[in-house]
Amino acid sequence: MNWRHVYDNYPINREKIWLNNCGITPAGTYVIEAMTRFLNDFAQHGAHAAAADYGRVLRRIKAVLSTLLGCAPEELCLLHNTAEGMNVISRGLRFDPGDEIILLENEYPSNVYPWRHWGDKGVKLLTAPAAPTPDAFFEALLAMVTSRTRLITLSAVHWCTGMRLPLARIGELCRDRDIRFVVDGAQGVGMQPMDVRRMNIDFMAFSAWKWLMGPLGLGVLYIAEKRLTELDPVFVGTSSVVMDEVYLPYKSDFKPTADRFTFSTPSIGDWVYFLAALTYLEQIGFDKVRDRIFELAEYLKQRLRNIGFQVLSDRFPDHPTGIVVCEKPGVQSGPMVQRLAEQKVVAAERLGRIRFSPHIYLSEYQIDAAARSLSQACMGQMYAQSVRR
Repeated sequence: MNWRHVYDNYPINREKIWLNNCGITPAGTYVIEAMTRFLNDFAQHGAHAAAADYGRVLRRIKAVLSTLLGCAPEELCLLHNTAEGMNVISRGLRFDPGDEIILLENEYPSNVYPWRHWGDKGVKLLTAPAAPTPDAFFEALLAMVTSRTRLITLSAVHWCTGMRLPLARIGELCRDRDIRFVVDGAQGVGMQPMDVRRMNIDFMAFSAWKWLMGPLGLGVLYIAEKRLTELDPVFVGTSSVVMDEVYLPYKSDFKPTADRFTFSTPSIGDWVYFLAALTYLEQIGFDKVRDRIFELAEYLKQRLRNIGFQVLSDRFPDHPTGIVVCEKPGVQSGPMVQRLAEQKVVAAERLGRIRFSPHIYLSEYQIDAAARSLSQACMGQMYAQSVRR
């Protein structure tokens, strides 16, 4: 694979070393070209523009995603973000007082806030501890499950540590005990293998703008076909019902697919952007993309070790991840991230540690440069601390 060609397709490489791809991924030139074609076509032909055929664009997006996720296209719909998807799931399900829902410690807010309303209705919200390894996490989770556990909702990969959770084992547990299994796939889809049927995932929501390189403000919701009737639509619009292009007479029947939850006019421009990104990744091959992410992450981890940093994923070496989280005794991570930003290296601070996340358009040369900048920033901080003492 010619990764130099991929590097050249990303204008941001001329400005920054963007190592926060599990946060937001920048656009490539292929997206600019696709959006330019769409806007020119729409300007000339309005809603009759071929590029604005949302049915065709949607079918193609679903075809790529269903292959990637191991599901049927009819089990997918497009929303705006993970939080919207989680609210659709949480507000659409039914629980009784005394039922239990298990969440994840230090979870991203999109998979916490949507569930809180159940606590006001007598449902018990529990928190599984974020253990240091996937095996330890599973054991801790298993110890929490009771006869009242009705749902477990977790991220595929922890956003603060980069640790992938043992979804297949958890899905098997949920299947055997008739527990609904919900996954926040934002940090997993596109970076980790995600087979929703093999993992017995009932519901999953994720954003487009991380490992899938799509636009801000677009998300995906997966609902297993067998669970569709368990989910009451909270929001209902023109697109929720059968024969939605025939406006009158009004309909009472919902679409027989997950599309009932894309309840009104979508942002077709975002769909065009997303399709361009998915097509680009598909042409490379999602397996090759994943391998390259892991390759760059491993290269970065070695450079971090060389400058004295402890890498969290060394605790679970048999579970590769593209999220590289590190720390160093005596080094304050927040100021380090700021120093890196001043050197045009973009990272993030999470739970007092530095978080990096490379993607395929980056090079080993850039990672070397980022490690040098970090090393210099550490020396500067330590010198400043010694002067103050």
